Amino acid sequence: MNTVVAGITYRALLGRRRVVLLLLLPLALIALALMFSFFGGDDQRTTVELMRGFALSTLLPLLGLIAGTGVIAPEIDDGTIIHLMSKPISRPVIARTKFVVAASLVAVFAAVPTYLAAWILVGSEDGIASGFAVGTLVAGIAYAAVFLLLGVVTRHAVTIGIIYALVWEALVGSLVPGARRFSIQQWGQTVADQITASPFFEAEVSLGFAVPALIIVTVAAVFLAGRRLRAYSLTGDE
Repeated sequence: MNTVVAGITYRALLGRRRVVLLLLLPLALIALALMFSFFGGDDQRTTVELMRGFALSTLLPLLGLIAGTGVIAPEIDDGTIIHLMSKPISRPVIARTKFVVAASLVAVFAAVPTYLAAWILVGSEDGIASGFAVGTLVAGIAYAAVFLLLGVVTRHAVTIGIIYALVWEALVGSLVPGARRFSIQQWGQTVADQITASPFFEAEVSLGFAVPALIIVTVAAVFLAGRRLRAYSLTGDE
Protein backbone atom coordinates (compact mmCIF):
# COMPACT_ATOMS: atom_id res chain seq x y z
CA MET A 1 0.00 0.00 0.00
CA ASN A 2 0.98 3.65 -0.40
CA THR A 3 1.10 5.73 2.78
CA VAL A 4 0.65 9.02 0.91
CA VAL A 5 -2.53 7.77 -0.76
CA ALA A 6 -3.72 6.41 2.57
CA GLY A 7 -3.16 9.73 4.31
CA ILE A 8 -4.98 11.67 1.58
CA THR A 9 -7.88 9.22 1.72
CA TYR A 10 -8.22 9.38 5.51
CA ARG A 11 -8.23 13.18 5.45
CA ALA A 12 -10.74 13.37 2.62
CA LEU A 13 -13.15 10.84 4.11
CA LEU A 14 -12.98 11.91 7.73
CA GLY A 15 -13.27 15.55 6.77
CA ARG A 16 -16.55 15.12 4.97
CA ARG A 17 -20.11 14.60 6.10
CA ARG A 18 -19.57 10.86 5.98
CA VAL A 19 -17.72 11.04 9.29
CA VAL A 20 -20.99 12.13 10.92
CA LEU A 21 -22.68 8.96 9.66
CA LEU A 22 -19.67 6.90 10.70
CA LEU A 23 -20.14 8.23 14.24
CA LEU A 24 -23.94 8.24 14.47
CA LEU A 25 -24.45 4.56 13.76
CA PRO A 26 -22.05 3.15 16.40
CA LEU A 27 -23.23 5.73 18.92
CA ALA A 28 -26.80 4.57 18.30
CA LEU A 29 -25.74 0.97 19.01
CA ILE A 30 -24.01 1.91 22.27
CA ALA A 31 -27.00 4.06 23.26
CA LEU A 32 -29.32 1.10 22.72
CA ALA A 33 -27.05 -1.11 24.83
CA LEU A 34 -27.06 1.45 27.64
CA MET A 35 -30.83 1.77 27.43
CA PHE A 36 -31.36 -2.00 27.58
CA SER A 37 -28.93 -2.25 30.48
CA PHE A 38 -30.72 0.52 32.38
CA PHE A 39 -34.14 -1.06 31.91
CA GLY A 40 -33.01 -4.56 32.85
CA GLY A 41 -32.53 -5.98 29.37
CA ASP A 42 -28.96 -7.05 30.04
CA ASP A 43 -29.45 -10.77 29.37
CA GLN A 44 -27.89 -12.97 26.74
CA ARG A 45 -31.02 -13.34 24.63
CA THR A 46 -31.47 -9.56 24.34
CA THR A 47 -27.78 -9.05 23.65
CA VAL A 48 -27.68 -11.65 20.89
CA GLU A 49 -30.79 -10.18 19.27
CA LEU A 50 -29.31 -6.67 19.40
CA MET A 51 -25.98 -7.78 17.98
CA ARG A 52 -27.61 -9.91 15.32
CA GLY A 53 -30.47 -7.60 14.45
CA PHE A 54 -28.75 -4.23 14.59
CA ALA A 55 -24.96 -4.54 14.77
CA LEU A 56 -24.55 -7.15 12.02
CA SER A 57 -27.72 -6.57 10.02
CA THR A 58 -27.94 -2.77 9.93
CA LEU A 59 -24.90 -0.97 11.33
CA LEU A 60 -22.25 -3.11 9.63
CA PRO A 61 -23.48 -3.09 6.01
CA LEU A 62 -24.25 0.63 6.16
CA LEU A 63 -20.83 1.45 7.60
CA GLY A 64 -19.23 -0.84 5.03
CA LEU A 65 -21.10 1.00 2.31
CA ILE A 66 -20.12 4.44 3.62
CA ALA A 67 -16.46 3.51 4.02
CA GLY A 68 -16.10 1.28 0.96
CA THR A 69 -17.64 3.69 -1.52
CA GLY A 70 -16.42 6.78 0.31
CA VAL A 71 -12.73 6.06 -0.17
CA ILE A 72 -12.93 6.26 -3.97
CA ALA A 73 -16.39 6.95 -5.45
CA PRO A 74 -16.37 10.72 -4.65
CA GLU A 75 -12.96 11.07 -6.31
CA ILE A 76 -14.27 9.38 -9.44
CA ASP A 77 -17.41 11.51 -9.43
CA ASP A 78 -15.60 14.84 -9.13
CA GLY A 79 -12.68 13.84 -11.35
CA THR A 80 -9.93 14.20 -8.72
CA ILE A 81 -9.02 10.53 -9.20
CA ILE A 82 -7.39 11.61 -12.47
CA HIS A 83 -4.77 13.63 -10.60
CA LEU A 84 -3.97 10.64 -8.38
CA MET A 85 -3.71 8.19 -11.25
CA SER A 86 -1.42 10.52 -13.18
CA LYS A 87 1.22 9.92 -10.49
CA PRO A 88 3.74 7.07 -10.78
CA ILE A 89 1.73 4.81 -8.49
CA SER A 90 0.50 1.39 -9.52
CA ARG A 91 -3.27 1.38 -9.82
CA PRO A 92 -3.62 -1.96 -8.02
CA VAL A 93 -1.63 -0.34 -5.20
CA ILE A 94 -4.14 2.50 -5.16
CA ALA A 95 -6.99 -0.01 -4.94
CA ARG A 96 -5.30 -1.97 -2.15
CA THR A 97 -4.56 1.21 -0.22
CA LYS A 98 -8.14 2.40 -0.52
CA PHE A 99 -9.29 -1.02 0.68
CA VAL A 100 -7.03 -0.93 3.74
CA VAL A 101 -8.36 2.52 4.64
CA ALA A 102 -11.97 1.39 4.26
CA ALA A 103 -11.39 -1.82 6.23
CA SER A 104 -9.65 0.06 9.06
CA LEU A 105 -12.57 2.49 9.32
CA VAL A 106 -15.04 -0.39 9.51
CA ALA A 107 -12.92 -1.98 12.24
CA VAL A 108 -12.89 1.23 14.30
CA PHE A 109 -16.49 2.29 13.76
CA ALA A 110 -18.18 -1.13 13.65
CA ALA A 111 -16.16 -3.89 15.33
CA VAL A 112 -15.04 -1.85 18.35
CA PRO A 113 -18.52 -0.42 19.13
CA THR A 114 -20.02 -3.89 18.70
CA TYR A 115 -17.67 -5.24 21.33
CA LEU A 116 -18.40 -2.34 23.68
CA ALA A 117 -22.16 -2.64 23.27
CA ALA A 118 -22.15 -6.37 23.98
CA TRP A 119 -19.77 -5.91 26.91
CA ILE A 120 -22.05 -3.26 28.43
CA LEU A 121 -24.88 -5.78 28.43
CA VAL A 122 -23.27 -9.10 29.38
CA GLY A 123 -19.59 -8.44 29.98
CA SER A 124 -17.47 -11.37 28.86
CA GLU A 125 -20.21 -13.99 29.29
CA ASP A 126 -19.85 -16.92 26.87
CA GLY A 127 -17.62 -14.89 24.57
CA ILE A 128 -20.57 -12.98 23.13
CA ALA A 129 -18.77 -9.63 22.96
CA SER A 130 -15.59 -11.01 21.43
CA GLY A 131 -17.49 -13.35 19.10
CA PHE A 132 -19.65 -10.66 17.58
CA ALA A 133 -16.72 -8.24 17.40
CA VAL A 134 -14.65 -10.72 15.39
CA GLY A 135 -17.65 -11.63 13.23
CA THR A 136 -18.28 -7.94 12.57
CA LEU A 137 -14.62 -7.40 11.74
CA VAL A 138 -14.28 -10.17 9.15
CA ALA A 139 -17.63 -9.38 7.54
CA GLY A 140 -16.77 -5.68 7.56
CA ILE A 141 -13.54 -6.35 5.70
CA ALA A 142 -15.49 -8.20 3.01
CA TYR A 143 -18.07 -5.42 2.81
CA ALA A 144 -15.29 -2.84 2.42
CA ALA A 145 -13.83 -4.79 -0.52
CA VAL A 146 -17.17 -5.32 -2.27
CA PHE A 147 -18.32 -1.74 -1.90
CA LEU A 148 -14.90 -0.47 -2.99
CA LEU A 149 -15.32 -2.48 -6.18
CA LEU A 150 -18.81 -1.05 -6.67
CA GLY A 151 -17.41 2.44 -6.22
CA VAL A 152 -14.93 1.79 -9.02
CA VAL A 153 -17.22 0.11 -11.55
CA THR A 154 -20.38 2.22 -11.25
CA ARG A 155 -21.52 5.70 -10.34
CA HIS A 156 -24.56 4.13 -8.67
CA ALA A 157 -22.55 2.26 -6.04
CA VAL A 158 -24.52 3.59 -3.08
CA THR A 159 -27.87 2.65 -4.60
CA ILE A 160 -26.70 -0.84 -5.57
CA GLY A 161 -25.07 -1.30 -2.17
CA ILE A 162 -28.27 -0.37 -0.34
CA ILE A 163 -30.26 -2.76 -2.53
CA TYR A 164 -27.82 -5.57 -1.73
CA ALA A 165 -27.66 -4.88 2.00
CA LEU A 166 -31.31 -4.09 2.68
CA VAL A 167 -33.13 -6.06 0.00
CA TRP A 168 -30.97 -9.12 -0.64
CA GLU A 169 -29.47 -9.67 2.81
CA ALA A 170 -32.24 -8.33 5.06
CA LEU A 171 -35.36 -9.26 3.07
CA VAL A 172 -34.52 -12.12 0.71
CA GLY A 173 -32.06 -13.65 3.17
CA SER A 174 -34.70 -13.74 5.89
CA LEU A 175 -37.30 -15.37 3.64
CA VAL A 176 -35.25 -17.69 1.44
CA PRO A 177 -32.93 -20.01 3.41
CA GLY A 178 -30.74 -20.79 0.39
CA ALA A 179 -29.96 -17.11 -0.14
CA ARG A 180 -28.25 -16.93 3.23
CA ARG A 181 -25.27 -18.83 1.85
CA PHE A 182 -24.55 -15.80 -0.32
CA SER A 183 -24.80 -13.19 2.42
CA ILE A 184 -21.72 -11.51 3.89
CA GLN A 185 -23.74 -10.83 7.01
CA GLN A 186 -24.43 -14.53 7.46
CA TRP A 187 -20.76 -15.38 6.96
CA GLY A 188 -19.89 -12.97 9.74
CA GLN A 189 -22.46 -14.62 11.99
CA THR A 190 -20.86 -17.99 11.32
CA VAL A 191 -17.47 -16.72 12.47
CA ALA A 192 -19.08 -15.16 15.55
CA ASP A 193 -20.79 -18.45 16.35
CA GLN A 194 -17.42 -20.22 16.49
CA ILE A 195 -16.28 -17.95 19.31
CA THR A 196 -19.40 -17.44 21.39
CA ALA A 197 -20.87 -20.26 23.42
CA SER A 198 -24.24 -18.63 23.98
CA PRO A 199 -27.18 -21.06 23.73
CA PHE A 200 -29.25 -18.25 22.17
CA PHE A 201 -27.12 -17.96 19.05
CA GLU A 202 -26.63 -20.41 16.22
CA ALA A 203 -25.36 -19.60 12.73
CA GLU A 204 -27.10 -20.96 9.67
CA VAL A 205 -24.14 -21.22 7.30
CA SER A 206 -21.35 -23.74 7.80
CA LEU A 207 -17.86 -22.57 8.71
CA GLY A 208 -16.43 -24.57 5.81
CA PHE A 209 -18.40 -22.41 3.40
CA ALA A 210 -18.29 -19.05 5.21
CA VAL A 211 -14.53 -18.68 5.68
CA PRO A 212 -13.50 -19.52 2.09
CA ALA A 213 -16.33 -17.31 0.83
CA LEU A 214 -15.10 -14.36 2.91
CA ILE A 215 -11.54 -14.79 1.66
CA ILE A 216 -12.48 -15.30 -2.00
CA VAL A 217 -14.92 -12.38 -2.11
CA THR A 218 -12.48 -10.01 -0.39
CA VAL A 219 -9.45 -10.90 -2.48
CA ALA A 220 -11.42 -11.02 -5.75
CA ALA A 221 -13.11 -7.65 -5.13
CA VAL A 222 -9.84 -5.86 -4.36
CA PHE A 223 -8.12 -7.51 -7.34
CA LEU A 224 -10.93 -6.56 -9.73
CA ALA A 225 -10.98 -3.00 -8.39
CA GLY A 226 -7.28 -2.70 -9.25
CA ARG A 227 -7.88 -4.14 -12.71
CA ARG A 228 -10.73 -1.72 -13.31
CA LEU A 229 -8.57 1.23 -12.29
CA ARG A 230 -5.95 0.10 -14.81
CA ALA A 231 -8.55 0.41 -17.54
CA TYR A 232 -9.84 3.77 -16.29
CA SER A 233 -9.21 6.53 -18.82
CA LEU A 234 -7.21 9.56 -17.74
CA THR A 235 -9.85 11.63 -19.47
CA GLY A 236 -12.28 10.57 -16.76
CA ASP A 237 -14.46 8.70 -19.22
CA GLU A 238 -15.65 5.40 -17.79
